[in-house]
Amino acid sequence: MKIGDIVVSVGIIFMILMIIIPMPEFLVDIMLSMNISLSLLILLIAMFNREALDFSVFPSLLLITTIFRIALNITTTRYILLKGDAGDVIEAFGNFVMGGNAIVGFIVFIIIMIVNFMVITKGSERVSEVAARFTLDAMPGKQMAIDADLNSGMIDETQARTRRSKIQREADFYGSMDGATKFVKGDSIAGIIITFINLLGGILMGILYLNISAGEALQKYALLAVGDGLVSSIPSLLISAATGIIVTRSASEDNLGNDLRNQLFNNSTIMFIVSGVLFFLALTPLPTLPYLVLSIVFAFVGNSIRVKGQEGEKADVKEEQVSKDDVEEIRRPENVLPLLNVEAIELEFGYGIIPLADKSQGGDLFDRLVMIRRQCALELGIIVPMIRLRDNIQLQPNEYIIKIKGVEVAGGSVLFDHYLAMNPGNADGELSGIDTVEPSFGLPAKWIDSKEREKAEIYGYTVVDPPSIIATHLTEIIKRYAHELIGRQDVKMLVDNLKETQPSLVDEVTPALLSLGEIQKVLANLLRESVSIRNFATIVEALADYAQVTKDTDMLTEYVRQSMYRNITNQFMPQKEAKVITMDQDVEKNIMESLQTTETGTYMALDPVRSKRLLNNINEQVEKALSLGEQPIIVTAPIVRFYLKKFIEQLSSDIIVLSYNEIDPTAKIQSIGMVSA
Repeated sequence: MKIGDIVVSVGIIFMILMIIIPMPEFLVDIMLSMNISLSLLILLIAMFNREALDFSVFPSLLLITTIFRIALNITTTRYILLKGDAGDVIEAFGNFVMGGNAIVGFIVFIIIMIVNFMVITKGSERVSEVAARFTLDAMPGKQMAIDADLNSGMIDETQARTRRSKIQREADFYGSMDGATKFVKGDSIAGIIITFINLLGGILMGILYLNISAGEALQKYALLAVGDGLVSSIPSLLISAATGIIVTRSASEDNLGNDLRNQLFNNSTIMFIVSGVLFFLALTPLPTLPYLVLSIVFAFVGNSIRVKGQEGEKADVKEEQVSKDDVEEIRRPENVLPLLNVEAIELEFGYGIIPLADKSQGGDLFDRLVMIRRQCALELGIIVPMIRLRDNIQLQPNEYIIKIKGVEVAGGSVLFDHYLAMNPGNADGELSGIDTVEPSFGLPAKWIDSKEREKAEIYGYTVVDPPSIIATHLTEIIKRYAHELIGRQDVKMLVDNLKETQPSLVDEVTPALLSLGEIQKVLANLLRESVSIRNFATIVEALADYAQVTKDTDMLTEYVRQSMYRNITNQFMPQKEAKVITMDQDVEKNIMESLQTTETGTYMALDPVRSKRLLNNINEQVEKALSLGEQPIIVTAPIVRFYLKKFIEQLSSDIIVLSYNEIDPTAKIQSIGMVSA
């Protein structure tokens, strides 16, 4: 615990003990003076803060200062009633304000308390209540605006996190202020009551116990009661003013003083008009000197504003000239470089889909994009670039397209006010709707309206809303093209992140053994076959072991896959059991004999007859697995796995090809077919 925390804790306990334990008069005078000083400090801080959150401790401080003033009131009341004396500070305040007249002093005190209670405190309370309500109501919109800026690339994750924290703090602050203003109101009421108690109680004590006349008792205790009330009411007035300033401050980039100066004294014409009116009033029977002096002052201020405005106009002319120069610069041929930038991922849609991306119309597409990036990070281990959303008037109203690096790779259409119903295979019943095809997986489906949704769910159909369709399609496209999306800069980020925890491993691999480009090729090979690279440390460990043996990135990829056998098994065989297709040894031998090594790498060179026969046999076994409801998985020898996978991509890129070394020894596999020569 820090010294500051200890001091604050002891101070609060001391305030509470003041209510019970009597203090010496000199200490009471010090505490009263400290109360005024603290209130003045709070008022000045409130004036010079740019926004309310700069003084976020203010609600708690209101409670502490209220307890402090109440404790002082109780202490001074004890001295007034018991001794007829409350120290030099209270007596001096009483004499100074009252001027020897108890009635005048009492009236001044009542006016101060009325102004504090009826004007400042009541207004602050209402403003705090309204501010708290509107701040809480605006929170969802502000959160969605932050998500929109994040998805559009205007801010990064750190800035988004900071903005969200600020919004939460604002809501907490104004919620606390809504309740804290009650402290100020209660303090004002308590000050009035305590003053009357001191006055009436003092008169009774003087008459009954001190045996003085009623007039003397009134004069004596009126001085003390009013003095005590003034000493308490002035700090209370300062705190109330600070409360009002804080809750009425709107969004600004400057403090209150500068805002008042810039907004009150910014028009020379107004200053000259005010000066003329005051000069006219000086010519009337009204006192000449005050109005004449003020007229001169306003004329001087107006002239200063006019001169400053002329200087600003000159600066604006220069700035305009600079802007024209910038325009000319833009017109030059060499400034087309920004047009060459291509977005990694783009989602373009027709005007009929705009409501899905418009938060004001209830669209949550931006929120779904955030979830897509998180999902890809968890499943694939990649940092998906910012997904750009654009409306395209050239598209059909309900059409959308997905672009990877500026090239269209997929698309589809959705009906904004409909739902997509798909039969998972066990649905019972027919639906009325528009026949279509699900864009992500090409499954037959129907567009149904909201009235048919409940019936579809009862029948057993899978019902999906339009934003989910687009989000699912976009996710599948990102997974399919993940190997194209990962670049050297992304690899650099992954390496730097790993270096924070395992610096020796990173230093061993790069740049000594492998460049970032070579590591990128290995990662791209893994992602091309949907192997997650989230376990990046294991990948780099394998590269450190085998990069000294070979620099062939395809072979390094195979070594990495073998070191990740548990990850691969869990990904493609979640239950650690699967029905697979095996390869005949003669087929594997033929593939190995057909391998040709060139300067650009190694590739499989089967003659056309053998290639066609092999492809037909593989297709036959794959169709057999599909008919049994199994995911086609081909298992082969490690040395031919990579080349067999490249060969099978002619048939389908969705067929999984694993080597025996990539399967967990504890997994149970059963052959349901064999590819023969």
